[in-house]
Amino acid sequence: MVHVRSVLQNVCSALLLLAVGTEALKFDIQAGSGHDSLSRRCIRNFVAKDMLVVVTAIVDGYKGDGMQLNMHIMDAAGNEYGKPKDIAGEQRTVFTSHADAAFDVCFENILTGNKYVQNPNRHVELDIDIGADAKDWAAVQASEKLKPVETELRRIEEMVGEIVSEMDYLRHREQKLRDTNESTNNRVKWFGFLTTFLLVGLWAWQIMYLRAYFRSKHLI
Repeated sequence: MVHVRSVLQNVCSALLLLAVGTEALKFDIQAGSGHDSLSRRCIRNFVAKDMLVVVTAIVDGYKGDGMQLNMHIMDAAGNEYGKPKDIAGEQRTVFTSHADAAFDVCFENILTGNKYVQNPNRHVELDIDIGADAKDWAAVQASEKLKPVETELRRIEEMVGEIVSEMDYLRHREQKLRDTNESTNNRVKWFGFLTTFLLVGLWAWQIMYLRAYFRSKHLI
């Protein structure tokens, strides 16, 4: 229960940080074969089912500079959401999640070999928006003719709804884990009883067998 409370606190903190605002993740990826650890980088995030996700990657360089940067978005359930190749500049991928699962945004920087590259690195700025953060609130405000305060309240309302849904999901997971633990404990208990009965039965059989053996030899 303490662990679940700690998880809930971490989730609330993370969502609060998202509400305040976050910066894009920035990193460099070295060019190589695309299969080694230096030329491949994956970023993992969790998303609930039927959530809007916007993945924006801003990559320096240009096509034909001797490097080919590919991106692949796939979740743990095997759903594929995008696989753009040879990206440069801004690349935006929008999708709706198909399952409650973690998804990976992977980059691979491959040397094409058709041009000498003095500095075989690409700089990537990655921004992942989920749920209410992924919506274009300026378009919503314009289409529904909302005031700025009303638009902000709508955004906060949706974020609160996402927090409630996340809490319900965690509570369901905690209940499922507790049921699994109780089931495992019951199985271990009955297995222990069965083992004890078998040992007692084996001990009784050994006593009866040895007594019969010694009597047949007229030792007792």
